Amino acid sequence: MLAEVGKTLVAIGAGILLLGGLLWLSSGTFKHFPIGRLPGDIFIQNGDFTFYFPLATSIVLSLGLSLFLWIWQWFTRQENSLNQNQHNSI
Repeated sequence: MLAEVGKTLVAIGAGILLLGGLLWLSSGTFKHFPIGRLPGDIFIQNGDFTFYFPLATSIVLSLGLSLFLWIWQWFTRQENSLNQNQHNSI
Protein backbone atom coordinates (compact mmCIF):
# COMPACT_ATOMS: atom_id res chain seq x y z
CA MET A 1 0.00 0.00 0.00
CA LEU A 2 2.72 2.49 0.95
CA ALA A 3 4.76 1.53 -2.10
CA GLU A 4 1.82 2.47 -4.34
CA VAL A 5 1.47 5.84 -2.60
CA GLY A 6 5.19 6.45 -3.03
CA LYS A 7 5.06 5.59 -6.72
CA THR A 8 2.08 7.91 -7.18
CA LEU A 9 3.85 10.79 -5.44
CA VAL A 10 6.97 10.27 -7.56
CA ALA A 11 4.84 10.21 -10.73
CA ILE A 12 3.03 13.41 -9.72
CA GLY A 13 6.35 15.10 -8.88
CA ALA A 14 7.86 14.04 -12.20
CA GLY A 15 4.79 15.38 -14.01
CA ILE A 16 5.01 18.72 -12.23
CA LEU A 17 8.73 18.91 -12.97
CA LEU A 18 8.13 18.13 -16.64
CA LEU A 19 5.31 20.68 -16.90
CA GLY A 20 7.43 23.33 -15.18
CA GLY A 21 10.36 22.65 -17.50
CA LEU A 22 8.14 22.87 -20.57
CA LEU A 23 6.63 26.16 -19.41
CA TRP A 24 10.07 27.55 -18.56
CA LEU A 25 11.60 26.58 -21.90
CA SER A 26 8.66 27.81 -23.94
CA SER A 27 7.97 31.04 -22.10
CA GLY A 28 7.69 33.02 -25.35
CA THR A 29 5.34 30.49 -26.93
CA PHE A 30 2.56 30.79 -24.33
CA LYS A 31 2.42 34.62 -24.32
CA HIS A 32 -0.96 34.63 -26.03
CA PHE A 33 -2.40 31.79 -23.92
CA PRO A 34 -5.24 33.41 -21.92
CA ILE A 35 -4.75 31.58 -18.59
CA GLY A 36 -4.65 34.32 -15.96
CA ARG A 37 -6.47 36.82 -18.16
CA LEU A 38 -9.83 35.13 -18.67
CA PRO A 39 -13.13 36.99 -18.55
CA GLY A 40 -14.27 36.59 -14.97
CA ASP A 41 -10.84 37.15 -13.41
CA ILE A 42 -11.10 40.05 -10.99
CA PHE A 43 -8.56 42.84 -11.51
CA ILE A 44 -8.82 46.14 -9.64
CA GLN A 45 -6.16 48.83 -9.93
CA ASN A 46 -6.43 52.12 -8.10
CA GLY A 47 -3.32 54.25 -7.77
CA ASP A 48 -0.74 52.29 -5.79
CA PHE A 49 -3.22 49.52 -4.94
CA THR A 50 -3.65 46.48 -7.18
CA PHE A 51 -5.93 43.54 -6.44
CA TYR A 52 -6.05 40.48 -8.67
CA PHE A 53 -8.10 37.34 -8.08
CA PRO A 54 -8.10 34.78 -10.94
CA LEU A 55 -11.62 33.45 -10.33
CA ALA A 56 -12.36 32.13 -13.84
CA THR A 57 -8.82 30.77 -14.22
CA SER A 58 -9.18 28.91 -10.91
CA ILE A 59 -12.45 27.34 -12.05
CA VAL A 60 -11.01 26.28 -15.42
CA LEU A 61 -7.89 24.78 -13.82
CA SER A 62 -10.01 23.00 -11.21
CA LEU A 63 -12.23 21.46 -13.88
CA GLY A 64 -9.20 20.40 -15.92
CA LEU A 65 -7.47 18.83 -12.92
CA SER A 66 -10.68 17.08 -11.86
CA LEU A 67 -11.11 15.64 -15.36
CA PHE A 68 -7.48 14.48 -15.44
CA LEU A 69 -7.75 12.79 -12.04
CA TRP A 70 -11.08 11.16 -12.98
CA ILE A 71 -9.53 9.70 -16.14
CA TRP A 72 -6.45 8.57 -14.18
CA GLN A 73 -8.66 6.85 -11.59
CA TRP A 74 -10.76 5.22 -14.32
CA PHE A 75 -7.65 3.76 -16.01
CA THR A 76 -6.16 2.51 -12.75
CA ARG A 77 -9.48 0.92 -11.82
CA GLN A 78 -9.57 -0.86 -15.20
CA GLU A 79 -5.99 -2.05 -14.71
CA ASN A 80 -6.75 -3.33 -11.20
CA SER A 81 -9.82 -5.23 -12.38
CA LEU A 82 -7.79 -6.84 -15.18
CA ASN A 83 -5.09 -7.89 -12.71
CA GLN A 84 -7.69 -9.38 -10.35
CA ASN A 85 -9.28 -11.31 -13.22
CA GLN A 86 -5.88 -12.73 -14.17
CA HIS A 87 -5.18 -13.82 -10.57
CA ASN A 88 -8.63 -15.38 -10.21
CA SER A 89 -8.21 -17.45 -13.39
CA ILE A 90 -4.94 -19.03 -12.22
